Amino acid sequence: MSAAGPHPLDVLLDVVFERGLLFLELRNIGNEPALDVTCAFEPPLRGLGGTRDVSALPLFRNVTLVAPGRAIRTLLDTSAAYFARDEPTTVRVTVAWSTPAGERRSAELVHDLSIYRDLAYPTEGAVDA
Repeated sequence: MSAAGPHPLDVLLDVVFERGLLFLELRNIGNEPALDVTCAFEPPLRGLGGTRDVSALPLFRNVTLVAPGRAIRTLLDTSAAYFARDEPTTVRVTVAWSTPAGERRSAELVHDLSIYRDLAYPTEGAVDA
């Protein structure tokens, strides 16, 4: 923390739930570009039916630039498949980036994916009762 107060959380890794799908979204909510962005996951996240370590994708290793207000999203898995495999529900993510002035910043986020386990969602072809 500096004399001016803590740095804002400019870059984050969010979990997005849409219609039974879980996405990971790297997002710059700040007012300046985020450079050399990396994400470290604990534990790693396996998705796509358990076939892939999604947290090891190049998206999370070194993104050269994430412009202000921009987001990059990738599918983690369907919520049904993710929870059926008893994947971890508490995930700690450390996001690190540099400012255009060369200052290195980081933020640690903790996601509780269990909140998505029992959410209802519409499916294609659903019949009204």
